Amino acid sequence: MSPESSMNAGGESDGRVLPAKYSNKDENPSAESAEERRPTKENTAQATACRTQSRIDASSGLHSVREAAKRDKQLKFTALLHHVTFPLMRDAFYALKREAAPGVDGVTWKEYETDLDNRLKELHSRVHQGTYRAQPSKRAYIPKADGRQRPLGIAALEDKIVQQAVGMVLNQIYEVDFLGFSYGFRPGRSQHNALDALWVGIMRKKVSWVLDADIRDFLDPSTQCPLIHEISLADRPLL
Repeated sequence: MSPESSMNAGGESDGRVLPAKYSNKDENPSAESAEERRPTKENTAQATACRTQSRIDASSGLHSVREAAKRDKQLKFTALLHHVTFPLMRDAFYALKREAAPGVDGVTWKEYETDLDNRLKELHSRVHQGTYRAQPSKRAYIPKADGRQRPLGIAALEDKIVQQAVGMVLNQIYEVDFLGFSYGFRPGRSQHNALDALWVGIMRKKVSWVLDADIRDFLDPSTQCPLIHEISLADRPLL
């Protein structure tokens, strides 16, 4: 680990971060170590997505979207639906968890794979004709360590496919804007990578305070989520 290694601070990174600590999941160097986080100015060149995601982007023709977002930070994307293609929806299907619980439709991943091409062609047609309608999410609860239950909304399989495909398109736009120390819900990143980067920051920087904040049930009782409101007013309007 380089003596100059440091954590990103104040939205800027003043050097590469090369954690010597191995990943929490295995004995191989962490993903954070592999990517060697560059200053945030170079985030657009970072390999933030995993190799599988990169192949999906290339095969689905989404590279042009990322390049356009990279060239012009003020660019307004007003027509993106044509990027939700049949090949992209197929990639989206195979990116889903195969053993996930079914939604209200009761359809599993393995069942849907039977006659997959015809199913996806029909779904693709409904999406582009404007006749596709999402189904209600299935409510489920999982126990938490403190004895409470965490509510989950399980989407129907076709809804998952559409959501995954749309997410792949939007990732091309927003990935170029994310800072190097952002890990939540990003392709090729996980909480394990964030913990590894945090370990480097604490071990290599002079840390006076560590703040642990847990906003209890923030999204459940809120009638209007401020975070969603902020996104709706972001510099990347999708009209």
